[in-house]
Amino acid sequence: MSRKVVVLTAGLSQPSSTRLLADQLAAAVSAAVGGRGESVKLEVIELRELATELAATMATGGIATPTISAVRERISQADGLIAVTPVFASSYSGLFKMFIDILDPDALNAMPVLIAATAGTPRHSLVLDYAMRPLFTYLRAVIVPTGVFAATEDFGSTGLTDRIHRAAAEFAALVVAEPTSVAGFLQDTEPRKRTSGSTLGALTPFSSLLAGHTGNGVAR
Repeated sequence: MSRKVVVLTAGLSQPSSTRLLADQLAAAVSAAVGGRGESVKLEVIELRELATELAATMATGGIATPTISAVRERISQADGLIAVTPVFASSYSGLFKMFIDILDPDALNAMPVLIAATAGTPRHSLVLDYAMRPLFTYLRAVIVPTGVFAATEDFGSTGLTDRIHRAAAEFAALVVAEPTSVAGFLQDTEPRKRTSGSTLGALTPFSSLLAGHTGNGVAR
C-alpha cells in the first residue's frame, strides 16, 4: 500500500537550511516506510511560494484562494505530515503560523505529525516543546515523540543524523499502523473525520432560518 506524506517547509531563503532539514527527514521517512514493506509518496509544500495567497486569504476573512483551497485538501487527505519551520523571535515563523491559522480545526485529526525546526543557535531548541508541540496538540494531531531541532552547527553531525532516523522510524510506525482491535471484541474508537474547510456544507434555506419569526423582532 502506498502512503501519502506532505512535507511542509517554511524556509524563506533559497537555498534554505529549513528545506535541507525537510529533505533529510523526507528521505529518512521514505526509507523507514520502505523498510516496513510499503511505499510512500512525498509532496513538498514550500510556504514561501504561497505567501501572497496566504496574506490574501487572511485579509479577506479566511476566504481561501483556489490554490490555498487545493493545498488544504492535500493536507487533510494525507496519511502524515512533516512540519519544519525556521525559528524567528524564539518561536515558529509568522509565515508558518499564518498557514496553520488557515487550516480547518479538523484538518489534522489523529494525523501523525513529525515536528522539526532550524535556527542559528542551539539555544532555541526548546521551540519544539513549548511552541510547536502545543500547536499541533490543539489540532488533535498525533505528534511523534522525537522532534528534530537543527542549529547551523548541527548539519553534518552524527547527532543530527541519529535524531532524524529515530524520528523517521517513529513517524513511519504511525503512518503505516493498522487497527489493532480484534473482531468481536471492543473496537477502536473512530477518530473525528478530517475536513479541509474548503468545501461548503449544506446550506439551510432562508425560509427555515426565519421560521417562527413575525418580522417585528419577536419570535412566535
